[in-house]
Amino acid sequence: MTEIFGYPLPAILGQLMLGLVNGSFYAMLSLGLAVIFGLLGVVNFAHGAFYMLGAYAAYVGLNSLGINYWFALVLSPLVVGALGIVLERLLLRHLYQLDPLYGLLLTFGLALIAEGVMRDHYGSSGQDYPVPAALRGVFNLGFMILPIYRAWVILVSLVVCFTTWFLIEHTRLGSTLRAATENPRLVQAFGTNVPLIVMTTFGVGVGLAALAGVLAAPVIQVTPLMGGSLVVVVFAVVVIGGMGSIFGSIVSGLVLGMVEGLTKVVYPEASTIVVFLIMAVVLVWRPAGLFGKG
Repeated sequence: MTEIFGYPLPAILGQLMLGLVNGSFYAMLSLGLAVIFGLLGVVNFAHGAFYMLGAYAAYVGLNSLGINYWFALVLSPLVVGALGIVLERLLLRHLYQLDPLYGLLLTFGLALIAEGVMRDHYGSSGQDYPVPAALRGVFNLGFMILPIYRAWVILVSLVVCFTTWFLIEHTRLGSTLRAATENPRLVQAFGTNVPLIVMTTFGVGVGLAALAGVLAAPVIQVTPLMGGSLVVVVFAVVVIGGMGSIFGSIVSGLVLGMVEGLTKVVYPEASTIVVFLIMAVVLVWRPAGLFGKG
């Protein structure tokens, strides 16, 4: 059997593939954070809570309203994104001219409120969400057995992430978004509704987190705390890629997921901290992040 650094090749390839699944969630969540911070300058610490609310929206929709997984993929991001828009209009819009620390503290408080409400209503134990029938089964890749659903997660994440990046970086709409955030008064003078753009941008970023929550629901148990620990890792991913760099967040999320998976083979004890070790090195070597601008 072929070995690399003394470890069986199938084991390494298998962990890399599983790491790519985790990296897909990192990429989608960090994408939403990068969109909100890069275009609005808001450090959204409630991003993990919106991810959790997206999963619960799918769970409640299935068990109380009979809304299946395919409709939940569309409806849950819309519902949670609408909630984000309401919060942006009522609370966040008053903080745009202040230090980003105020936005961080506000969103951190919102995250605690969301987790507390859901824990009070549903308890701390996890809820199961079934894999849709069309995505059950496995692929035999030779070196591992990959569930079809996890392959679906990778595919959806790649499509959503790179489509969002292309729209923001290479279309007229994206140019308008960037101009509205860099010089809102000038863009407003040309007849563009800047508050509407800001509101929509925040809603889209929140919707991306909710979409990741729906994708995660069949993989992990739905719990009120599912976003709390994950958002810390995602913030590290965004810092490594470069705060505000959408492309950097996507690439860093995917790569770091695979690095984390590889670490579970080579040195399992470090798998939970390897992302933070890399973040420390990057901050010392390049404080703006790998793809960020100084």
